[in-house]
Amino acid sequence: MDYAALLMFLAVFGLLLLGYPVALTLAGTSLIAAGFGIAAGHFDLAFLYAMPNRLYGIMTNQTLIAVPLFVLMGVILERSRIAEDLLDAMTRAFGRLPGGLGLAVCLVGMMMAASTGIVGATVVTMGLMALPTMLRAGYHPALATGTICATGTLGQIIPPSIALVLLGDVISSGYQQAQLSLGIFNPKSISVGDLFAGAILPGFVLVGLYCLLMLTIAIVKPTLAPPANLPKVPLRQLFMSAVPPLLLIGLVLGSILFGAATPTEAAGIGALGALILALIRRSLSFSELKAGLVSTTETTSMVFFILIGASLFSLVFRGFGGDEVVAQLFDQMPGGVTGALIIVMAVIFLLGFILDFIEITFVVVPIVGPILMAMGVDPIWLGIMIAINLQTSFLTPPFGFALFYLRGVAKDTVKTADIYRGAVPFIVIQLILLLTLAWQPWLATWLPGQLYGA
Repeated sequence: MDYAALLMFLAVFGLLLLGYPVALTLAGTSLIAAGFGIAAGHFDLAFLYAMPNRLYGIMTNQTLIAVPLFVLMGVILERSRIAEDLLDAMTRAFGRLPGGLGLAVCLVGMMMAASTGIVGATVVTMGLMALPTMLRAGYHPALATGTICATGTLGQIIPPSIALVLLGDVISSGYQQAQLSLGIFNPKSISVGDLFAGAILPGFVLVGLYCLLMLTIAIVKPTLAPPANLPKVPLRQLFMSAVPPLLLIGLVLGSILFGAATPTEAAGIGALGALILALIRRSLSFSELKAGLVSTTETTSMVFFILIGASLFSLVFRGFGGDEVVAQLFDQMPGGVTGALIIVMAVIFLLGFILDFIEITFVVVPIVGPILMAMGVDPIWLGIMIAINLQTSFLTPPFGFALFYLRGVAKDTVKTADIYRGAVPFIVIQLILLLTLAWQPWLATWLPGQLYGA
């Protein structure tokens, strides 16, 4: 029974490959495994008795309240066509320059990624709005699709995003667990705000590298990213389209970073601010608002349903001694902490082909995170490394989620091979950033240290 926990993990992995729902797979496999363990006398029921407390903890977790609020903020910005107007104004402002459309897509994609944090939503929206314009302007299909897919994955690293909220909550719990395992009974804590601060410098470096790539291509091979024949945008329209949503995102992020509001309070400000912007512009009908609220409820329900299933899985996994088995495996790996990190990052990268960030955050990170942090890995740096790793996985052919989403909305306008080829230079950029962050961890830890002493 020593490896029952790992067998349970493999069973979940296999069932997910067969297409079963994530939350039900996690809960069902855990209960079946616990039943066999109880019958064989190798599982303590006390672990299942802890489930009600876990549920109560989820219900009363103030940080997780930010999830539906950030989702609502992104949905309103999308459905009220604020993001569409911003893209139109930016493309008309930059489009006459070589590579200008690509720059506009990168900047607007960054804003949308920050407001939603959901890869699929950003890629689909940008694919519908930006891809036809780029193709009509004469952009090479590979460059156009690669730019859209890459900017669509920025929600993994650009704060404030749902991915960082969920990852920050899990990393925080794992960090306290790691300290307790080391006999530290007055553990330090990190917050979602720490992870937001840690993500800012790597995130903006990544966006800057995307823009640099676009400018380089426009200079070296101008036929791939030619100037677009678009009407000029009036300065007032550019101001009204760009400034309000950027100010809103800056207000949300700034209030978190400088301690004026918690992530949950800032998410409430963001949702209310997005609604006010939509009402002022009179761009959101009652039916669209209702559809947005339904979409927010569905997304939130999915997140928490998976979290409940993952909590049950975590309890049964620990009941079988899975955390001890994983710790022993890490201790036996060649290379010590570095070897363990490489293996974990490789596994997370491969799991990103079949699992969304929510499942990986709730299932994999609680298992490996506390062990790595107990081995001395910085929690903020680990969280940012995982976020960039997942972002790269979602972009990598042939199974990257972002590629599938764009393939669905592009239909017959571009070839699948072009989508795959277009993603390659952006994957190289992300791998360079990942390796640089591994070499220079201060890129993720400097700003949190300056702001909070984290």
